[in-house]
Amino acid sequence: MILLAFVSSGALAAFPDCANGPLAKNPVCNTSANFIDRAKALVAEFTVAEMINNTGYDTPGVPRLGLPPYAWWSEALHGVASSPGVIFSPPGNNFSFATSFPAPILTSAAFNDQLVNDIVTIISTEARAFNNFGDAGLSFFTPNINSFKDPRWGRGQETPGEDPFHIGRYAYSLVTGLQGGLGSQVDGADQKYLKIIADCKHYTAYDMEDWEGNNRMAFDAIVSTQDLAEFYSPSFQSCVRDAQVASIMCNYNSINGIPSCASEYLMQNITRDHFGLGENQWITSDCDAVGNIFDPHNYTDTLANASAVALHAGTYIDCGTTYSSSLQSALNEGLVEESDIVQAMVRRYGSVVRLGYFDSSEVQPYRQLNWDDVNTPAAQNLAYTAAIEGITLLKNDGTLPLSSSIIRVALIRSWANATTQMQSNYNGVAPFLISPLDAFRTAGFNVTFASGTTISGTDTSGFGAALAAAHSADLVVFVGGTRIDDTIEAEQMDRMEISWPGNQLQLIGELASVGKPIVVLQMGGGQVDSSDIKANESINALLWGGYPGQSGGAALVDILTGKQAPAGRLLTTPYPANYVNEVPMTDMTLRPSSTNPGRTYKWYTGEAVFPFGFGLHYTNFSLEWSEPPKRSYSIQSLMSTAKSGGAPVNLALLDTPFELTVKNTGSVTSDYSALLFSNTTAGPTPAPLKQLVGYTCVKNIAAGQSATAHLNVTLGSW
Repeated sequence: MILLAFVSSGALAAFPDCANGPLAKNPVCNTSANFIDRAKALVAEFTVAEMINNTGYDTPGVPRLGLPPYAWWSEALHGVASSPGVIFSPPGNNFSFATSFPAPILTSAAFNDQLVNDIVTIISTEARAFNNFGDAGLSFFTPNINSFKDPRWGRGQETPGEDPFHIGRYAYSLVTGLQGGLGSQVDGADQKYLKIIADCKHYTAYDMEDWEGNNRMAFDAIVSTQDLAEFYSPSFQSCVRDAQVASIMCNYNSINGIPSCASEYLMQNITRDHFGLGENQWITSDCDAVGNIFDPHNYTDTLANASAVALHAGTYIDCGTTYSSSLQSALNEGLVEESDIVQAMVRRYGSVVRLGYFDSSEVQPYRQLNWDDVNTPAAQNLAYTAAIEGITLLKNDGTLPLSSSIIRVALIRSWANATTQMQSNYNGVAPFLISPLDAFRTAGFNVTFASGTTISGTDTSGFGAALAAAHSADLVVFVGGTRIDDTIEAEQMDRMEISWPGNQLQLIGELASVGKPIVVLQMGGGQVDSSDIKANESINALLWGGYPGQSGGAALVDILTGKQAPAGRLLTTPYPANYVNEVPMTDMTLRPSSTNPGRTYKWYTGEAVFPFGFGLHYTNFSLEWSEPPKRSYSIQSLMSTAKSGGAPVNLALLDTPFELTVKNTGSVTSDYSALLFSNTTAGPTPAPLKQLVGYTCVKNIAAGQSATAHLNVTLGSW
């Protein structure tokens, strides 16, 4: 889907009038009734034409019933974002901005589930406030929980990385925060409402936009059952079964010859029957994906047939116009029954009942949120903290944190003056944006800024000014990477190379030869081959800053100066540049073969530039088991205990939490994220080289002090 900016109309939100309106005596307005019964009573009042008119994402409602128009498509990936359902007022007015947090690719590098939950709790509060004044919907097409397994993918920045276990935990923390709790706890009864509707996307095996003529709209992903079960589906199981998300999204591409949104195997057999997507949860297509079943997938011979197969598969919302334009034909041709459409409508409006959409603001606490609840001091502080926690130190010879003798700074490259570029995609209007240049000046440095070169160009005419600035400085800071606009990585745009774009490395090398201390800040979502930077002893430090959001510049400078300490860890594998020549993006296999060096840290057989989970600190830590782990476990005993617990077997704990004593043996207070990996030769071959089975973030360990990291390991992760 592609987003445009939308401007607020300034109108108050329209809610059904259950006191005096046409629906007042309909059971949908009976707050003591079950939400499904309420939804059924509402839909029973619709004519067939009215149902079909309301099958899309921007629905007109039913005026004769007093049911207002409703926008099903809003966005909130890392803050309330511009989208068909979200509109921002002109500057200076209420609802003219929303808190802009770091992109998921950076936030997730903290390996801190509570941080994710805290962020989205604020996002959902702001979303509700926007909705109360007519500036947002209540269903948000977020999060993106596809794996960032190929570094070329343009949308990897939207994800929490490459590891399915980590993504699953991210999904759980995010969905429960957005929705206000577990799905089963927020069913609309007893004033326990869904806060907003989250939507886990894109199911499944979607991680390519447009690569060498292979477009996501028509791509057929060939995926083995093993890879589907082990890698592409676990995050969605966590989202649907465990967090009980209100909705999921099927994607553009086909899986093994069948378009995702037309696949009864994926949408019904796996998602509903196996994961447990219930009566109170629905599936939406990605935008225009129902129409794509007909063209370009050519899976059906008419749009009516495409609508029919999608509806039968369980795709109940068409983020497009195919249903509204062709479902009547499908009904006339006997391809669908009226009961199929009724079921779709009941499931979607059941979720709206759970939101308290039909309930008075006097009893619905979320209806009382307003502009005062947007971009509060707490939200601003958390946006800053999230950037701090995710920024990852990759190289440091002791130059960082900076000496107090550093006064004059040469700041090189366009990223140094970036503002909106720090937000990543699916962004909204930020209340403010602090660039690295602004932050250095605010911190009291004497800054000379020079662009030097463009993001992907080869023009060297700006080198002279950059080198002159370096010669007169105490410190050189190069701020570059993969994106200053939408020309390198973005939706509908994959990268062809994973080396540093353009002549950035050439300029970095020449700056390093000046002989002044130099720090490189690598920005963007996709990792790049920084082998030359890593090996060059004249380059003193390298940090990855991702897309750090509204306070990104301040976070970066505060880490450089030592006001804050870095503790982020890489959540994708930085491959050598030649990796793009070793495996095509269209190869969905994970394990190494004669045509594939292996995907992600689990199976990659080459030498990564830095390993998955890598991250340096300004201090040193020593680690010791509080109690040594057991040498063996009885599978029969574990399974027996797990089955007796009532919860899904894969969520049962292997043991009591593993406890790790983490001692700060250095001189700087710092967080520490502990990652636990397992290795086995059991199961299908080749087995993973290792796999993440547990992690936790221990906060603020002071110099000389110790803290205990508690690592829960489940049977499923092990």
